[in-house]
Amino acid sequence: MSTVNTMRVITQNVLGGPEVLEEVQVERPAPRANEILIRVRAAGLNPTDWKHRANGGFLGEPPFVLGWDVSGVVEAVGVGVARFQPGDEVFGMLSYPWGHGSHAEYVAAPARAFVHKPAGIDHVEAGALPLVSLTAWQALVENAQLQPGQRVLIHAAAGGVGHVAVQIAKARGAYVIGTASAGKHDFLRELGVDEAIDYRETDFAEAVKDVDVVLDTLGGETGVKSLRVLRPGGVVVSIIPIGSAEFPDEAERLGVRAVRMLVDADRADMESIVELVEAGKLRATVARTFPLADAAEAHALGETGRTAGKLVLTVD
Repeated sequence: MSTVNTMRVITQNVLGGPEVLEEVQVERPAPRANEILIRVRAAGLNPTDWKHRANGGFLGEPPFVLGWDVSGVVEAVGVGVARFQPGDEVFGMLSYPWGHGSHAEYVAAPARAFVHKPAGIDHVEAGALPLVSLTAWQALVENAQLQPGQRVLIHAAAGGVGHVAVQIAKARGAYVIGTASAGKHDFLRELGVDEAIDYRETDFAEAVKDVDVVLDTLGGETGVKSLRVLRPGGVVVSIIPIGSAEFPDEAERLGVRAVRMLVDADRADMESIVELVEAGKLRATVARTFPLADAAEAHALGETGRTAGKLVLTVD
């Protein structure tokens, strides 16, 4: 157990596999002006966590504490914070990518990144939602401007971002086509997918035509091929922000749009997510939870790519 001035975190000193993760004690942060100190109750895992653990990504060389999703209880507030007080249950995403550090007992973060947790969901589900729901919302609503009746193709529709994107698209009245292995098609139908494609058996570029919006969660050749299933004026939004010039060049040739994006912490978007949750139109599917100390095991499972929904670390 931590002492009053310290906390447990999951950190690493070298890049590598899940085995490089270790639990250590560090000094507990104090909230600065316009920040809140959150006692973390649950923190989601996302592919960006194991990618940064393995290759450093935006963060460079360790040591660092990973994690962007947070659900917990306000422990203290910094000077100038008016929206929250100690004891409030909140959830949100730390600023991506530089605000990482939620795989810990406590995290200090800008108050404007957080909203009150809906009473109808627990911390585990709330901790699963922020990064994936903000990514899906910003991709479909802000960048693609998805409209009722439009046809949307969502790649890896059973994954973290994908399964939330399906629900957001359905809530906005879209016709949703999702790719996933055959074993996950029942899950997709439960989410509301209108048409499921087994990517292992079927080339989506042959099976799908006249799509208005594609959410590309995979990057590379998938993004380029997705441009060819669009209607004139359609858009592929890729959440893989770095790639070859073939993606924008092919879009220009075809007369469609190609957009690359990174998720951004945004309170207004989080409030929109809360509205969907409270209306019963959005739920996070949690495949499995792990105690904070078992973060390495959670990373190992996540890297298999075989889970549906999200993995979440819980903090006692």
